[in-house]
Amino acid sequence: MSAPAQAPATRRRSRSRTWIGWSFILPNFLGFAALTLIPVIASLALSFLDWDSYSTPRWVGLDNFERMIHNDNFWTALRNTAYYAVGHVPLTLAAALGFAVLLNQKLKGVRFFRTALFFPYITSLVAVAVVWNMLLSPDLGPVNQFLRAIGIDNPPGWTTSTTWAMPAVIVASVWRDLGYYMILYLAGLQTIPAELYEAAEVDGATGWQRFRYITLPGLRPTTFFVLIMLTISSFKVFDLIQVMTEGGPGRATLVLSQVIYREGIVQGRFGYSSAVSMVLFVIVLTITIVQFRLQKRNET
Repeated sequence: MSAPAQAPATRRRSRSRTWIGWSFILPNFLGFAALTLIPVIASLALSFLDWDSYSTPRWVGLDNFERMIHNDNFWTALRNTAYYAVGHVPLTLAAALGFAVLLNQKLKGVRFFRTALFFPYITSLVAVAVVWNMLLSPDLGPVNQFLRAIGIDNPPGWTTSTTWAMPAVIVASVWRDLGYYMILYLAGLQTIPAELYEAAEVDGATGWQRFRYITLPGLRPTTFFVLIMLTISSFKVFDLIQVMTEGGPGRATLVLSQVIYREGIVQGRFGYSSAVSMVLFVIVLTITIVQFRLQKRNET
């Protein structure tokens, strides 16, 4: 067949492959566009408007952002969100890594313990919050009863204390999330060649040295992914705090996602709510970009 005759057939095959590729991509892209891309663009537009969902939207420019800067609730929520993230991210990462290394050993009943640690992640978050509220009840909770039994006469008030409410939420969140990230670390551990550990053991390396110079470097891609996911989930935390403390006592556990919910859904101030959500989006995006650049620098 001559070259001119081959060209149309080649183009048809190329178009066919292109349409096949789009047929796989399109369903996911449509879901992304409808549930993520369009809402983000709409939220950006709403942040410059004054709208309560009933009246006609009114352009206010940067007024919503100016009001936000001078709103004490916003700064309190921002500090609390950072506090939660600083506590939740490293504790969950360390606990998940520790249990993954432990349960990667050939232990009796290891499958049971893996399942038991993962189970809280697939449990209803409302149920998790209710159970932890019962455990941490100041008067009748088993945690404070145990503390009194060992001689602590005035145990913390936990979710009723402005000092201990956020640590209580962080502990409950770590307990719920560590199983999922443990599974990710377990998957990462399977990719590290066993020959490296055997060679290190022959050379006389201790357990800590094998962990430091083989396990940690081998888990670097997994750790990077876990860090990104934990950071994003920490900054957008809402449901656990909403059920456990509702942002209280006072404003001790008020976070940005609750401000967005209260201002938009409860108060009907969708413009101001969208402005806060844009700030949260920019914060998370900035942290994620910084993490990607640090990871790329480490690789080079």
